[in-house]
Amino acid sequence: MHEAVEDLRLAWTSRYLDDREIALQKQSRVFFQIAGAGHESLLLGLARYLRPAYDWFFPYYRDRALLLGLGVTPEEILLQAVGSAADPASGGRQMPCHWGHRPLHVVSQSSPTGSQCLPAVGCAEASRYISRRSMPGCEAHGDELTYVSLGEGATSEGEFWESLNTACTLHLPLLYVVADNGYAISVPSDEQSPAPVSELVRGFRGLQVHPLDGTDYFAVRAAAPEIVAAVRAGVGPALIHARVTRPYSHSAADTQSKYRSAAELAEEAANDPITRLETALLSGGVLSESELSALRDAAREEVMAAARRALASPRPDPVTVTDNVVALPVIPAGDEDADDKTGEVVAFGEAIKRTLAERMAADERIRVFGEDVADAREVVLADVEGKGGVFGTTHGLQRRFGLARCYNTPLAEANIVGRAVGQAVRGLRPAPEVQFFDYIWPAMQQIKSEAATMRWRSNGAWTCPMVLRVPIGGYLTGGAIWHSQSGESIFTHVPGLIVVMPSRAADAAGLLRTAFACEDPVLFLEHKHLLRQPYTRDPFPSPGYRIPLGKGRVVVDGDDLAIVTWGATVEKSRQAAAALADDGVSVRVIDLRTLAPWDREMVADAVADTSRLVVVHEDVMTSGFGAEVAAWAGEHCFSDLDAPVRRVAAADTHVAYEPGLEKAILPQVDDILAAARATLSY
Repeated sequence: MHEAVEDLRLAWTSRYLDDREIALQKQSRVFFQIAGAGHESLLLGLARYLRPAYDWFFPYYRDRALLLGLGVTPEEILLQAVGSAADPASGGRQMPCHWGHRPLHVVSQSSPTGSQCLPAVGCAEASRYISRRSMPGCEAHGDELTYVSLGEGATSEGEFWESLNTACTLHLPLLYVVADNGYAISVPSDEQSPAPVSELVRGFRGLQVHPLDGTDYFAVRAAAPEIVAAVRAGVGPALIHARVTRPYSHSAADTQSKYRSAAELAEEAANDPITRLETALLSGGVLSESELSALRDAAREEVMAAARRALASPRPDPVTVTDNVVALPVIPAGDEDADDKTGEVVAFGEAIKRTLAERMAADERIRVFGEDVADAREVVLADVEGKGGVFGTTHGLQRRFGLARCYNTPLAEANIVGRAVGQAVRGLRPAPEVQFFDYIWPAMQQIKSEAATMRWRSNGAWTCPMVLRVPIGGYLTGGAIWHSQSGESIFTHVPGLIVVMPSRAADAAGLLRTAFACEDPVLFLEHKHLLRQPYTRDPFPSPGYRIPLGKGRVVVDGDDLAIVTWGATVEKSRQAAAALADDGVSVRVIDLRTLAPWDREMVADAVADTSRLVVVHEDVMTSGFGAEVAAWAGEHCFSDLDAPVRRVAAADTHVAYEPGLEKAILPQVDDILAAARATLSY
């Protein structure tokens, strides 16, 4: 019973932390509060069978008692509440109860509900992959598990169901904990779904489902050992659906008496898990009333002392706000000159395929996955040519490196990217592929909220090194609205995300090599129209050839006009420059190659030399990335400009199917010529 007494102390510590934060929030010394009250017995009972710094944890905001059970101190929790620079979870960057603790394997938590489920799947995948190999910087144990928790409201999110699909298909060592307190803020469970989640998930073969009374500490302790042991033994994933209470409002911004009756709240108070545990220990003779009172007093005093220390701790320095947004790899001087240009001449798509194979051969941490990226099922592989992606850029990778390193995923873009996030935090170098840029939007939550924020929200404790490859763009003749979009500007707007868009074979190889050296997520955009165009062909560059991020390339030199562009419009801009050269006009064409970061210095030099600038891109005009380049040049190069900066871009509409319409929508050489001549004659 010693453990039960200790867990009662931690339960009171958790409850007093809630109370103290609420009081401090009213004093404007804590700026938000969300309670873990009512979940204590469930979480402390489970914590007894979980292993901090061994297992991996993707908790949600009500898991305060779990964190205490794993070894996080009250002071560490309060450091986040007051926004201290010493907060180990985020350095004051995240709201309270957004957990993160690198030494204990608690992965940095974001706010979107349910989005942690897919990274948890990726983490569990990584456990299996790493435990069977020896790779520097990657460690795993054969019987470790991944814990992921959420409320019953978050089970309405599609990412929860996508995660179950993969966890069960792959029989992953994943423990789901759904803490059901009956309300998603103010929406009751019966308005969320047609049945309890433990009934809804019964169709997933291989998922062990366990309904529990999460207010009964001893019931949790009785059930947890077998549940956890089965997951550790490799039986497959398990889901605990635990009924708990919510004695406090959803958060400090909520008042639950507005939508819950007094009778309902009184009934819930009667089932408070701490009260139930106290009653059991008193009636069993384990504790006396005086001992119980002393235990409460000790917990309260510990929290008060922790609060005093947290309030006295230093606050973050405002000058650090842009620290840990992204960290670009250092490319040694001379690497961009390392190409001897004697390699076999290859097209853009072939350069990507060769570079993927080269990097996979050099680094076992790299795994390639997505829709249709593998060659074929193993049982037929010897008798068929193999698929290898709809554009052939991954053809042969499964055959060469095996199914563990090049494999297909469900047709679910969030699933693809979310699993990559989970693998990346374990030190792998995942290379997920979204089949078409036009279908990337279901993955936006994972890209923007999970991957791109990982370094910043954890204040550098966690990073997300992944290379997300995405075919993009039009000029396909028949691609239409769902296979021809360019929307790179949407992603350049996301801090923490590197955006790369090469236009020829050598650049694709040099930038892809650099991308795999990044510790942050890279969106590697591969223009579909360019994959097999003759003008993209180059000698495949020597293995040491790498291109620094944020460094453009001068395609054609000149001193009368500068054209800045990227992607498929590089060649069209070159053709326009050639036509202008016939008229005696010298045009400098710059291919930015990377958009986040982008080469401001090269653009500034070009404006200083030519005094005129045209920006050309395939994305729509309004809010396209060309607007950023034009605005920057107008602000920083104004004194060098002799004419307004002009932009050439797609019409503000979607790309059409019929070839004549597509041509009218996307920028053409004649459009670039018209803008150039107007700028020159200004």
